[in-house]
Amino acid sequence: MNSTQIIRSATVKWEGDVAHGRGAISTESGKVQADYSFGTRFSGDPGTNPEELLGASHAACFTMALSAVLTRAGHPPTSIDTKALVHLEKIGEGFEIPQIELSTTAVVPGISADEFAKFATDAKDNCPLSKALKAVPITLTAALA
Repeated sequence: MNSTQIIRSATVKWEGDVAHGRGAISTESGKVQADYSFGTRFSGDPGTNPEELLGASHAACFTMALSAVLTRAGHPPTSIDTKALVHLEKIGEGFEIPQIELSTTAVVPGISADEFAKFATDAKDNCPLSKALKAVPITLTAALA
């Protein structure tokens, strides 16, 4: 079996204690540079947080997978819009991600809503990030525009 391994990287530098410190996130490509802190994660302060970045990554991965599935089936999409909601919940003394909700709407000529739902479910189940996140229930709402 032939395989190609692609390795991507991101780095974080954190300074200070958890409540008052700050972190800086950067990606290998340089396209993502973001600050985060306790406040951006738990209090709505300006900045990003790990869950938001996870949601963006998952939505991007799923959307590309859906485009690929549709294209391979002879139904290349005109457009796909996806939103990911990543739930963060306090459980005991720590936090967990109990659920991720994906919601997608697409313009796909010549396909029925049932066919689209089947392709969207296939993409959700098989995109690399969904596979990596198998411990978290992932729901999907899929609709044609």
